Amino acid sequence: MKIAVIGSTHAGTAAVTNMAHLYPEADITVYERNDNVSFLSCGLALYVGGVVDDPQGLFYSSPEQLRQLGISMRMQHDVKDIDTINQRIEAVNLVTGEFVTDYYDKLVMTTGSWPVTPPIEGIDLDNVLLAKNYNQANTIIEKAEHADHVTVVGAGYIGVELVEAFEKSGKRVTLIDGVDRILNRYLDAEFTNQIEEDFRHRGIDLRLGETVEKFEGKGSVQAVVTNKGRIDTDLVIMCVGFRPNTNLLRGKVDMLDNGAIKVNEYMQTSDPAIFAAGDCCAVKYNPTGGHAYIPLATNAVRMGTLAARNLMGPVLKNVGTQGTSGLHIYDLNMASTGLTETSARLLGVHVKSITINEKHRPEFMPTAENVQLKVSYDPESRKIVGAQVLSKVDVTQSINTLSVCTQSGMTVDELGFVDFFFQPHFNQPWNFLNKAGLAAAQ
Repeated sequence: MKIAVIGSTHAGTAAVTNMAHLYPEADITVYERNDNVSFLSCGLALYVGGVVDDPQGLFYSSPEQLRQLGISMRMQHDVKDIDTINQRIEAVNLVTGEFVTDYYDKLVMTTGSWPVTPPIEGIDLDNVLLAKNYNQANTIIEKAEHADHVTVVGAGYIGVELVEAFEKSGKRVTLIDGVDRILNRYLDAEFTNQIEEDFRHRGIDLRLGETVEKFEGKGSVQAVVTNKGRIDTDLVIMCVGFRPNTNLLRGKVDMLDNGAIKVNEYMQTSDPAIFAAGDCCAVKYNPTGGHAYIPLATNAVRMGTLAARNLMGPVLKNVGTQGTSGLHIYDLNMASTGLTETSARLLGVHVKSITINEKHRPEFMPTAENVQLKVSYDPESRKIVGAQVLSKVDVTQSINTLSVCTQSGMTVDELGFVDFFFQPHFNQPWNFLNKAGLAAAQ
């Protein structure tokens, strides 16, 4: 059995590690454009901000480790074409320029995603950078050392994390986003308002509801021009989202409109010989029952593992995802799962929500921080479809609990009476999750 794997970050590394143990007789070859594997891009801002001293800690495997498992690692090889009829791959060695032809019985596509680069005038100027992989992180660190003012374009997770990192290092920082608030894909306005207020208090210039029209400069960027003004800057980091890397299979397997590959419950594409996993894929999104594009490392490692398990036959189904994620920014801890009111509205889904503000533990304790929790549910079935939490104390694991509730189809009424322990160091006699369920039932 000859297995080819294209790409080796989260999904690819998980897939080949499992395949090496499951199919010791198989001939497994990995094609990877970079000179490294398994970079945890979710730690990029921590690395840029100096929180992570040793960048090697951001890699959970290496080409050498994978070779020790018997895997053939073709590093710095760029796949140029996939002939799905004859099951043939053509690639080029980026170091030597040599072309390589290979064949496969099974192909696993784990090509990931790439930052969106809008066709903006001046985007090719020096010091307009992307933030995705290890090499780009090193470039950001190098360029930021000589920058006084940094502009971040895009207020998603990576964007706001980089804003924090730059502000803490003493830079003047501007954050631009075309939407009128930050983190709008993950949290509703009553949550993001608090984070924005904190940003402004720290001197961060928020340019929300503004779109970048062009970058100006001679050789290197000197200003960002938006539809509302001009911002002098020394460095720009583009964080406007990601697109799936799937051009190699366009027109050859079923995809969403954005190019994300559709897979079945066993990670198999519409071509029986091809499996796919990670950021190049659409995932089963439990809150709606449809496919969605949710590029998260957690989804990727699960999907890569499933692709390996099911490669020789369907044995283990993908249970789907809620898009559960969390973030720590300055003194605030936040997390979300499933649908928010904002995302539900964009999808044309009607939800009801209950929001509570509770102390995380009894007020007779030395400290008791406020917890803001919002639970969304289907008004007909009353099944939980999403939740959000924000607090100075770390209660983000509650969102993992509500992810399980969403996945299992629990109703908001049942949530009111779930058995949670009580101990004054940690919580209240009625857990704040219970209180949300009880409030929704009134």
